[in-house]
Amino acid sequence: MPFCLLCQRRSTARKRLPMSAQGELSVEEAILTINAGSSSLKFSLFDRHARDDLGLISRGIIEGIGTAPRFEVSNASGKKLAQSTWTSPNPDFSEVLGTVIEWSESHLGSAILAAVGHRVVHGGAEHDRPELVTPQLLDVLERLTPLAPLHEPHNLTPIYVLAQLRPHLPQVACFDTAFHHSLPAVAKRFALPREYEVEGVRRYGFHGLSYEYIAERLSTSSLALAKGRVIAAHLGSGASLCAMRAGKSVETTMGFTAVDGLVMGTRCGRLDPGVVIYLGQEKGMTPKQVSELLYTRSGLLGVSGGISSDMRVLLASSDVRAREAVDLFVYRIVQEVGALTAVLEGLDGLVFTAGIGEHAPQVRAEVCAKLGWLGVVIDPAANARGAEIISTAESRVEVRVIPTNEELVIARHTLDKVNGISLVT
Repeated sequence: MPFCLLCQRRSTARKRLPMSAQGELSVEEAILTINAGSSSLKFSLFDRHARDDLGLISRGIIEGIGTAPRFEVSNASGKKLAQSTWTSPNPDFSEVLGTVIEWSESHLGSAILAAVGHRVVHGGAEHDRPELVTPQLLDVLERLTPLAPLHEPHNLTPIYVLAQLRPHLPQVACFDTAFHHSLPAVAKRFALPREYEVEGVRRYGFHGLSYEYIAERLSTSSLALAKGRVIAAHLGSGASLCAMRAGKSVETTMGFTAVDGLVMGTRCGRLDPGVVIYLGQEKGMTPKQVSELLYTRSGLLGVSGGISSDMRVLLASSDVRAREAVDLFVYRIVQEVGALTAVLEGLDGLVFTAGIGEHAPQVRAEVCAKLGWLGVVIDPAANARGAEIISTAESRVEVRVIPTNEELVIARHTLDKVNGISLVT
């Protein structure tokens, strides 16, 4: 069965979700984090070995969900612990998720699995912090699916399935939109009639769990940047920028949906709304066809003429179309950095993170070269080896490379939410 919403199971799953609790977690308990996509599921297992300390036990991924799933897990040092495939080409998702749960529980020794934290892309206008999953919360999140069609259904599916597999295991939803609730009202608003804003048509922002981690890292590694004006660049298959003042989001490039802003792997980014009107009126495309075009056939993949959505492939290619895709990716980042710098009224720091931001020194170099007018100067050797600080002492903007850790943020939030609760059966 393809990776879907498993609608036929939802009414049963709702009845099994834990509703309230009391007590406190012991020191011999673990937190599992889940980040589910359309064809993959990333998971990490954390050990709570002190009241406020979480240590990574293992991390893994299941790829090829819906076709031929492959299971792989490694320990905190990167040593491979397990690797397997399914004998059936398309197993039920409950079997796939069950493998994750059973493997995790079997490697906890005397400890127990205390709770599961989920990345949920959209939390809407009301949910500005992680929440314990309840049937009421799921009803709200279901209604947000049209705002994040590429992510929200896949984020919610493991919650429903896990409610059947482990009905008394607490689950916590951690929202990518929550970090951006600090945006000022003017940054949230579209120039549309007021009634649409009341209905929720406004800018939300995404990648918040990643930006939250970056803000936290800066608070311990650079007090000046933690208190200053920083642009964080989350550059991966999904990409966005976030302008932070004193660690709080004041502007970001994604808005109403996660298709907005920068050029991405298969998403177009910012687009004149008239293009959508043109596609419907002149090309006869249905809303579904337009959605599929903007979310899955555009971005680096579309501009490169179908060569790849993978930046590594494009950088290695000699095809002029691949170079043009990279050029547009860099151009849009530079353009948006300029806009966000204006909002911040200056810039003290620039942080690169996520897959491309962390592992593509050529992209970092090209972006920074075009930001020379801001006083950005980087050390080529430091950039090539991926040092944390890649700017020179003369640079007026400090440039850093910080690997993001959304899983740790989810685990910490999950621990916070389930501390002081236990299950009522």
